[in-house]
Amino acid sequence: MSRGRSDSGIWLRWCLVLFAMVSALGVCGPALYWRFKKGITLRNSHSKLSCPPCICDCPPPLSLFQLAPGLANLSVSDCGSNDPELKEEMEKQFVDLLTEELKLQESVSEAHTRHMNITLAEAKRVGSQYQREADKCVAATETCEQAREHAEAKLTKERKMTLVWERRARQMGWEGE
Repeated sequence: MSRGRSDSGIWLRWCLVLFAMVSALGVCGPALYWRFKKGITLRNSHSKLSCPPCICDCPPPLSLFQLAPGLANLSVSDCGSNDPELKEEMEKQFVDLLTEELKLQESVSEAHTRHMNITLAEAKRVGSQYQREADKCVAATETCEQAREHAEAKLTKERKMTLVWERRARQMGWEGE
């Protein structure tokens, strides 16, 4: 019996080792393949296809100022000067911005608290509904248990009465079935 267990354990270990090796090859194999193939093509290209470097007669690349000449005239101070809302926003003091941010966070937290209170009230309502159903089930179970105990007591009483009548019948000569 123990021999069979050790054989199956050995087979399981070999299967796990084989699975691990196949998985590792599946993950690392493609990368190793392409690296190996790239190494071979580089060696082959150096030995067979050594060509002289290309000589280009290309014009120099255009500068940013040549592409968009008006871009050099823009400055950061001009940014948003045409937008009245942005201008008003930029003129606000840092403290005003922080105060506004705090008010926004407060309103978000109030909304979150309101949502959580609604969720809690719903959970309490559902919980009390389940508690009422559980109370009904407990009451029904108690009633059934009382009825079972009552029926069991009646059955015991009936069996005693049956034995008494059977004993009387045998005394009077009844031989039974």
